[in-house]
Amino acid sequence: MKNTIINLIHQGVNELDIETIEGLLEIPPKEDMGDFAFPCFQLAKILKKAPNMIAADIAEKIGDAKEVSKVVAMGPYVNFYLNKEIYVNNLLEQVSSNTFGDLEVGKGKTICIDYSSPNVAKKFHVGHLRTTLIGNSLYHIFEKMGYKVERINHLGDWGTQFGKLIVAYKKWGSREAVEENGIAELMKIYVKFHEEAEKDDTLNDEARAWFLKMEQGNEEALEIWEWFKEISLIEYHRIYDILGVGFDSFAGESFYRDKTGAVVEELTQKGLLVESDGANIVPLDDYDMAPCLITKKDGSSIYATRDLAAIFYRKNTYNFDKCIYVTGLEQKLHFAQVFKVVELMGYEWAKENLIHVPYGLVSLEGGKLSTRSGNIIYAEDILNESVNKIKEVIEEKNPDIKDKDDVAHKVGIGAIIFNDLYNQRIKDVIFNWDKIHSFDGETGPYVQYTYARAASVLRKTGINQVEDIDISCITDEASLTLLKDIARFPSVIENAANRLEPSVVARFVMSVAQNFNHFYHENQCNVEDEKLKLARIKIVIIAKNTIKEGLRLLGIQCPEQM
Repeated sequence: MKNTIINLIHQGVNELDIETIEGLLEIPPKEDMGDFAFPCFQLAKILKKAPNMIAADIAEKIGDAKEVSKVVAMGPYVNFYLNKEIYVNNLLEQVSSNTFGDLEVGKGKTICIDYSSPNVAKKFHVGHLRTTLIGNSLYHIFEKMGYKVERINHLGDWGTQFGKLIVAYKKWGSREAVEENGIAELMKIYVKFHEEAEKDDTLNDEARAWFLKMEQGNEEALEIWEWFKEISLIEYHRIYDILGVGFDSFAGESFYRDKTGAVVEELTQKGLLVESDGANIVPLDDYDMAPCLITKKDGSSIYATRDLAAIFYRKNTYNFDKCIYVTGLEQKLHFAQVFKVVELMGYEWAKENLIHVPYGLVSLEGGKLSTRSGNIIYAEDILNESVNKIKEVIEEKNPDIKDKDDVAHKVGIGAIIFNDLYNQRIKDVIFNWDKIHSFDGETGPYVQYTYARAASVLRKTGINQVEDIDISCITDEASLTLLKDIARFPSVIENAANRLEPSVVARFVMSVAQNFNHFYHENQCNVEDEKLKLARIKIVIIAKNTIKEGLRLLGIQCPEQM
């Protein structure tokens, strides 16, 4: 219908091309001002006439058209009122499809998304939740657009921190304690190392020595490291199962340790590597950045080296069109340096195809999270607490509900995810339990409850599928507003992908939920008039499916009852 309006305007205004008209076309701020509005200010300079006179001329030229009920000049605007019956019919055709929202933009293309990537031997804290939830949502969004998506968990399983952990284990740990307490014991001795290293700097030398042994293939060092890694993965998989998150690759930093040599050799051959105080760097002064450290004084690699190796491995393995990194804002410089090094190596695709997606901090009643200090909020604790709080609400409001534990899990986890993804990712996230778990306002439980309400309507009517309906039954503003809102879904998905911003989808789902609730209060569905009943149930089905799919793109499940 939008294209129809654009063509009608073009017939009356051949001074502007189709693209320009499309860019100018607006949605009026009020329902009584029509469905589309075309401003005539830009034409005033071309036609040497006042905008309101131009608007009147255009409205007269267009005259009658079957697609619109009327065309009216309102000051400097030409306002279009669509033929409701044709418009509703088009809307229903568009939004009723089982593949509604599916796009083919990414057909034949591959995107790699690097997210979650916790540091092995450290508990999964709420800081890791953000990268995991944002990355998982982007995966669903790009897959919806037709891309083949490779989900990569680039585990932090290599580096000097493991030298520190080995030293800590040998000095203050025991196999029995680690086997009994798992990753919590590793965290305990890691924090102990930093406390002691502040008093005795030689501990840092010992740690560097042990990491060098790892790099050189020392059997004892690697055996301890592998053990620590296995213990960590058990916990990570448990949390991913709670969240319903999966990955295609767990190739972490250690996977690339035998691939860094080729990177260093290529940098040397291309004259990019410079020695600085015994270390090797790529100077980036010309780009207003600190140098990118490639190898340390003792010859060992650093995470930048391994990130470079990972980029080339992924390009060769997946032939990606884009490789996206979802990490905290504090890593912005690191990725800018690494991407610039790839570009300087002569790979032009680095400019467009390597993308860093930063996000803000997470806090619970304020305070930045820190692994070293031990001031940590663990992800599993947050998730379990959220589920338990929802269980309490269920016990109070609806104790006889079926599958109580399943509903509490879906709503509790969904509340955390929605709270994280509803605002722009660059903004900080603060956990406020009362707000997160509210069934009123802009929250996950509100949207899930709306879905359950739609499901309840269908159960009560006993109708789950409606094919043909009488279009003339859908004339009220609540129905039309809801359908128009739902029709935005494909453009919302594309916008979210272009901006790498799941909040675009979250806010769309919230808008649909709000408009559905307005529709629900304005229109009784289980009425005697069969034609009217089927028309309204058709809208309920469409809204229900749209909310479910929108929440799925965020990584949230929908309970049928609440």
